[in-house]
Amino acid sequence: MSRFTITFDYLCPFARNASEVVIRALEAGTPYEVDFRAFSLSQTHLEEGTRPVWEAERPPSGVLALQWGLAVRDELPDRFHAAHLALFAARHDHGQDLNDPEVLRDAVAAAGVEPDEVEKLVAGGKPAGALAADHTWAVDGHRGFGVPTFVTGQRAVFVRLMQRPAGPEAARSTLERLIAMVDDWPDLNEFKATRIPR
Repeated sequence: MSRFTITFDYLCPFARNASEVVIRALEAGTPYEVDFRAFSLSQTHLEEGTRPVWEAERPPSGVLALQWGLAVRDELPDRFHAAHLALFAARHDHGQDLNDPEVLRDAVAAAGVEPDEVEKLVAGGKPAGALAADHTWAVDGHRGFGVPTFVTGQRAVFVRLMQRPAGPEAARSTLERLIAMVDDWPDLNEFKATRIPR
């Protein structure tokens, strides 16, 4: 069984598209083991020497949501996929503020997770440490600069998927094609459309 990692930040619509493709493909039986790792876009925009976002007293945009997602991923993994998609939906379907704890509580509750439990986990500090570890892993180990980045045994590739999957089989087809390009076509370095047909 192949294994890969995908990075995410709830602020990014492309990370949402890719995460949904991966989750729907897994639901369709695609034989991959997947690690979801957080990457803070807010951290990449800090001036050098500034305190990291995971240590900030008032975290910048998206950071608190990442901590909520990581708390579920690490402590309630059977609910992670649902909570992950719900946190993306709060931002990209409903236009809600991911810095608002009530938005985060409602999102995880909609995914069948007890918000008080997640809030307590975040307050304990472990999710902030997980964010620091994930982000540093992507930057130092794979030269990550944005989301989503797919990391396989061969290489790390930043990807932009323009649409959410139409269904599980479409997701499966997209994911299999994407992983084949990342893993089996090392000559391909960049492939970018000059315009988007809409």
